[in-house]
Amino acid sequence: MVTTIPQTPNTPIQSVLIVGNYCHDVLLQGGAVVAETLGGAASFISNVLTGLSVSFHLTSKVGVDFKYPVNHDPIVVPTSKTTVFHAYFDQGYSVNAHQDRVLKRIEVCDPINPSDLPDRKFDFGMAVGVGGEILPETLERMVEICDAVFVDIQALIRAFDENGTVKLVRLKESGFYHLLPRLKFLKASSDEALFMEVEEVRQWCCVVVTHGKDGCEVYWKDGEMKIAPFGANQIDPTGAGDSFLGGFVGGLVHGLVVPDAALVGNFFGSLTVAHIGLPKFDLRLLQRIKEEVQTRKVQCTCWLERRDDEVSFTKPAGHDEFHASLSSSKLVSAECRRDLSRSPGSVEQVIRPQYKGQQKFLLNSVYDKSN
Repeated sequence: MVTTIPQTPNTPIQSVLIVGNYCHDVLLQGGAVVAETLGGAASFISNVLTGLSVSFHLTSKVGVDFKYPVNHDPIVVPTSKTTVFHAYFDQGYSVNAHQDRVLKRIEVCDPINPSDLPDRKFDFGMAVGVGGEILPETLERMVEICDAVFVDIQALIRAFDENGTVKLVRLKESGFYHLLPRLKFLKASSDEALFMEVEEVRQWCCVVVTHGKDGCEVYWKDGEMKIAPFGANQIDPTGAGDSFLGGFVGGLVHGLVVPDAALVGNFFGSLTVAHIGLPKFDLRLLQRIKEEVQTRKVQCTCWLERRDDEVSFTKPAGHDEFHASLSSSKLVSAECRRDLSRSPGSVEQVIRPQYKGQQKFLLNSVYDKSN
């Protein structure tokens, strides 16, 4: 399995294909709207890849009611509405205590068909549907046009009852199981991992299981590894796993080996939970992260010349130091934001508002109260 991406200074960053629909996410507590944001795994992942200066093509479908400005235009289906999810936090929702969400799909846009994908080759493909929009034949087409395909298991095992409540089915019953040997990576949360046999799946492709504040674990055919987390003040867990996957793939695209790329994934996941909805990353922080990644890549040049599984999945020298450097970047960025917040007129430009009590953040509001 090829998991390291050799590059020279003159080699352009490889292209990525992201497949998954944009959504409208509505967060509710006690029957009241707490926040409304652009949603869908594709939005969080593209946000991270843009921050890491990775080129990508996004295939996404929305309805004529889609209101959010985005940098990569989706396919507008004139006969359909945009997929809408309601996330209920009625059991308690705070910075220090996360209660599991109850997710309901209120509206669903059309699925993404193989014919909707671009007729070209890509280095990486990411199947990241959230509302059932990824079809088995679409994933099969992705395997054909992408050298390495990464899949979020939620695109495969999510099902919906008559009320739209999200349910999970076993991976073997999903209709995608036969494609596993053709995938490179399958990402799942710890809860989603219960719906597959990790020991069996790892024989065919690498499995990455995220554990929130406890980091993640990487499983491959001959071994496994824990990757350390980063501290975070949790505001909203929505999109954390998606941002993890974006950071993970972004790290691989930049030439990092799997353990270091997983650290980048954990880092972006920790940034995302500190925001309501789609985060707006601090530009200075992003620049520092890209500098750290490039430094790490240069220091590990010898590892990039080897392409066997054993080296790709082995923690290279300096892995813990890389973790510390990423943590340091986060702390320095926080200090910069605090300094800027003391300057008149700068707060709104740099720091997004944080969740407080029942305050609403309705940006480009599209919430239909009749739903």
